[in-house]
Amino acid sequence: MAGLYVHIPFCKKRCLYCDFFSTTQLERRAEYIDAVLKEIAARRDEAGEPIKTIYIGGGTPSTLSIEAIQRILEAIDAPNAKEVTMELNPGDADLEYLQALRRIGINRLSIGIQTFQDNLLSLIGRRHNAEQAIHAVRWAQEAGFDNISIDLIYALPTQTMEQWKEDIETALGLNIQHISCYGLMYEEGTVLTRRLEAGQIEAIDEETEISMCDYLCERLQQAGFVHYEVSNFALPGREAQHNSAYWDGTPYIGIGAGAHSYINAVRSWNPSDLNAYMQGDFVRGSETLTEKDRYNERIMLGLRTNKGILRSEIRADISAQIAAGLLHQTTDGHIVATRQGLHILNRIIEDLMI
Repeated sequence: MAGLYVHIPFCKKRCLYCDFFSTTQLERRAEYIDAVLKEIAARRDEAGEPIKTIYIGGGTPSTLSIEAIQRILEAIDAPNAKEVTMELNPGDADLEYLQALRRIGINRLSIGIQTFQDNLLSLIGRRHNAEQAIHAVRWAQEAGFDNISIDLIYALPTQTMEQWKEDIETALGLNIQHISCYGLMYEEGTVLTRRLEAGQIEAIDEETEISMCDYLCERLQQAGFVHYEVSNFALPGREAQHNSAYWDGTPYIGIGAGAHSYINAVRSWNPSDLNAYMQGDFVRGSETLTEKDRYNERIMLGLRTNKGILRSEIRADISAQIAAGLLHQTTDGHIVATRQGLHILNRIIEDLMI
């Protein structure tokens, strides 16, 4: 079964670290939704198999009205979808809105909290505060959501280990089912990167970042979470089905400006341009992955997960990485990255590619 992603690029305010395609032109939401519905009608059956998961991401999907979200779900018309996720900004949440989301068929939330420290939220340009973040989760639970993920970021400028530990404890205290955690990346062209280059902020040192990551892994494992992908932790059975499709080669359709698709070894992408997209320029380009491309992608994605990849699939000699404690072979013949290996995973992957 396939996945379907819908990109909603609208944000009330840009986060200073984000390089995803987004816009603050909220007045264009209605015409954008009309274009999205047209693309869904044209491409809904493109994968050649039923839709199993739906993910509405952004941008900030929670800037949309309940009516707009319902129109999208009705257009997709996927009665057998097991997981229907929507990203939510805590600043947009109230009980009535969350109850309505649950009523129209959203059964999983991904709440972009990032940190529970108000000073850090302000530093990275988030428009909510810690109190709103906690209320958003509590209201979601009251509305009937029992599959909730939150995003957290570590290695933020000025962030201390004590603050990071506090963030993790606050998250665990909310009794959520899934946590996505990312070390801050200074992406080219973002405001935060420009401030770093201008000497206005200072990046956390590598040793502290590694310590933050190690503490995260140990504490969440202690709390019963499975570290099933480099940046993702879930209670058993609560792994993100949609995101897992990206890592195991399941076909998916990307709807909306800037969205990507992957079907039958063909990767395609939509224009990251609001005007072009709304004029009907849905799929801007595509490429067919060669056998080499598919192998390299299998290495890159497989080693990101706790399932790993079969030793027989790897063409390189990995004895040195195993001896160094960077890779481990399981009893069923899979190769997985160790905790030490995760810290330099990109380097390992590059060594194994052809």
